[in-house]
Amino acid sequence: MAIRSLKNGTFSRSLLVGNAYYTPVKATGGTIVTTGGYVYHTFTATGTFTPNQSLTVDCLVIAGGGAGGYGSGAGGGAGGLLAHTSQSLSATGYTVTIGAGGAALTSSGRGNNGNNSQFGSLTASVGGGGGGGGGTLTGANGGSGGGGGAGDGVNTGTGGTATSGQGYNGGNGTNSPSIAGGGGGGAGEAGSTDGAAYGGDGSASYSSWGSATSTGQNVGGTYYYAGGGAAYQASNGGGLGGGGSPGASPSGLANTGGGGAAWDGGIAGAGGSGIVIVRYSI
Repeated sequence: MAIRSLKNGTFSRSLLVGNAYYTPVKATGGTIVTTGGYVYHTFTATGTFTPNQSLTVDCLVIAGGGAGGYGSGAGGGAGGLLAHTSQSLSATGYTVTIGAGGAALTSSGRGNNGNNSQFGSLTASVGGGGGGGGGTLTGANGGSGGGGGAGDGVNTGTGGTATSGQGYNGGNGTNSPSIAGGGGGGAGEAGSTDGAAYGGDGSASYSSWGSATSTGQNVGGTYYYAGGGAAYQASNGGGLGGGGSPGASPSGLANTGGGGAAWDGGIAGAGGSGIVIVRYSI
């Protein structure tokens, strides 16, 4: 027999064991879902995760994505993605920090970097690098690197460098076979550097987490996180995992860590905010 009980503003399932009710939820904080043998706590805003007993948890931590460059601009890099497995926690509060995406530019220049996300004192996931743009062609370093700007047909920018283990580099700007900015790097691959201007795809390694919590970008039943933003020449080239596209949705998707798209005559896209998901076995 089972009942549903209200926990921290969300419903969880309680099981009748003998003559006593047992709930698998052993902590507070975030939005709580119990499915597939795990309890998931999803944080889309800064908060506190508080176990009510000693726990071993896995944590997925994604930083905010970088904004796209403005003026012959390149795509913003995705926020850094880290998975911390088998972490032993005590019954105390752990601060969960959700990094905002880099703010959109309204004048020529390199896009703003995203902000870090962190669980407790574990290694922070680094905000995505801003995409290069007119006046500042080089893509910024970050969790994933921002793309290099296209320049003026003579000068091009190099892509930013990713943080080791958190993402991939941004693509370089190019003059051949066409003048194009580089795509922002994603958690799954580097940004385009061949004139295609596509953002690098994010990671699908945590698709089951996305399915369980209805987060990430769902592409045909596979869930991606932390895709790079496209350069302004790619109308629909945002990386899978929330990367922005100039011709569609220029800003990175909220709570995916997606990078923002570039623009060349309008507002460049902001980076998408980050997310933290904590899970433990029932």
